[in-house]
Amino acid sequence: MNDGSDPARWYATNLVGVPASVLASAAFNQHPVALHIAGAREGNPGLFALLAKSRDEAEARVMFEHYMTLAFGLAKPEPGAPPPEARRWRASYLKLLQGWGLDANGAAGAVLKGWAESRFGLAPAFHKAPLARFPSPAWVAYLTEKAASRFHNNNVFQQLDLLYEFSQWRLLRFAPLGPGPTVTLWRGSTRCEEQVVSGSLRARRCTVRLNNVVSFSRTREQAGCFGDWLLGVRVPLVKLLLWPGLLDTASLDGESEVIALGGDYDVEARYE
Repeated sequence: MNDGSDPARWYATNLVGVPASVLASAAFNQHPVALHIAGAREGNPGLFALLAKSRDEAEARVMFEHYMTLAFGLAKPEPGAPPPEARRWRASYLKLLQGWGLDANGAAGAVLKGWAESRFGLAPAFHKAPLARFPSPAWVAYLTEKAASRFHNNNVFQQLDLLYEFSQWRLLRFAPLGPGPTVTLWRGSTRCEEQVVSGSLRARRCTVRLNNVVSFSRTREQAGCFGDWLLGVRVPLVKLLLWPGLLDTASLDGESEVIALGGDYDVEARYE
């Protein structure tokens, strides 16, 4: 019987129509199905009608970013603008992603992990410390940051919903990462042993449990900067939130970072 202390068993349902336990499994990665966050496209029909008219990826990117600016009031105020509304902190998906890039275990990272928890039913496994059985000091710290207003206002979850749907729309329409339902990505780490759920790192192939939101690199060379263990992973395109070129923001593309949903992944492990 589940007493609620095991976070991995908290969620049975979510907003994408695939049971959370299935979505988190390595089997799903081998046989992915399309995912859509309930209400995201239906609530913004004008955006996707506009995107359907785009001629190329660059035009689609401009359309999306312009829509987000108007819909969520993300434009920078004119110099000297006095109204309080112009001075009020407005959380944005861009600031959130930049915060994640600086520190995935900071306040922005907590909000992003909270979004994946809310929409996909994937409980986080790590935030500054392992998030094991509940309650614990680590869980309290995570929940506090997840609810903090610095990043968690201005409908930031809805902004992330649209970013995810735009990512999926682009991948289907233009196939920028190549054909097929998955893409090979790499992750460098120094703490892989505690993530192994079956098999062995020394045997080169095993299954690891990654955080509910996780960063990957496009190449082995880039991943090698983050640890001696290199994990090669086939990641379903339906689990991608951000990839290089999705947005016209150089600060997010410096390390060719890919942000994806986590769970259990079969990996090829190499020690270098």
